[in-house]
Amino acid sequence: MGPAAYLLWLLLSALLLGLSAGQGLGFGRPPLHSSPQARAVAGGRRLLALELLEEAEDLSLALLGTGLPGELPPECRELLEGFANSSVRLAGCLVRSARPVRLCQNCYRHFQSVTEHLENITRAVGNSSQSNCAKSLLMADRVQVVVILSQFFNSTWEKANCANCLKNNSEGLSNSTIEFLGIFNATLTCFERNFQEQASSLVPSNHTEVCRNCNGTYRQLNDFYNKMQKMNGLGRHSEHKTLCIDVEDAVNITRRLWSRTFNCSVPCSDTVPVIAVSSFILFLPVIFYLSSFLHSKQKKRILILPKRIQSNASLVNIQEKCS
Repeated sequence: MGPAAYLLWLLLSALLLGLSAGQGLGFGRPPLHSSPQARAVAGGRRLLALELLEEAEDLSLALLGTGLPGELPPECRELLEGFANSSVRLAGCLVRSARPVRLCQNCYRHFQSVTEHLENITRAVGNSSQSNCAKSLLMADRVQVVVILSQFFNSTWEKANCANCLKNNSEGLSNSTIEFLGIFNATLTCFERNFQEQASSLVPSNHTEVCRNCNGTYRQLNDFYNKMQKMNGLGRHSEHKTLCIDVEDAVNITRRLWSRTFNCSVPCSDTVPVIAVSSFILFLPVIFYLSSFLHSKQKKRILILPKRIQSNASLVNIQEKCS
């Protein structure tokens, strides 16, 4: 007799004993008009029915833990537990690192762990001994929770462009990203230190100390950011291509503090050449008209009569005198 048939037999026996005792399923009290012997027999049957029900309940709980349809074998359960634990750690890290944005530098180990556990599940598709695990975890139902979660993590990671700030094998941050974060932390430290010193002055709204003392580190940060863009081929004309969200958010925070909070501006190093070229362009019309006036000044014309005309004129004068 199988476990399911035995469970059915226990339930039917308990039901029959309860009915024969006249108490439904053995609950309640025996009739008052019955004899003491009848009440004793009914009580014994009721106790036996209760024992059979308890045994059936224990058997049903045991059957639910083993081998029923929908239950996972131990090896499949282990794969699912590994993916679940790594997913919980990654989700918590993403939420905690949302603001200020530190997704790539704080969560890349958790993302790599989720990727490895998912690969362990998908790798079982080609393995005959674990192919049922992959089918059960990835393709057994319409919702496909494991697939949806993995797609969400991959989409978030791609939108953050974390690959642009990690090494090729994603084992850690790239050297340029580490150097940039060092300059960024130094810039924020300079802001905080000089801002606290300036706050104790008589004019708290004036942040000249911050602008003067932190100008070097701020310019270094922007120059290195532009260098990182060129290294990754992300010039001004590139579309939908940026560095990782950690670097972009760090630059935005620093520029917002510099321009809006402290009202600082970066002096241009080419000021003198720009002023010289602008002045030359402004004076070009004056130079042009002045040179034109000097070279086009008209001189008075001197009329020189030809010799033949002079001789004829003198002959006429002589004839007039003779007459």
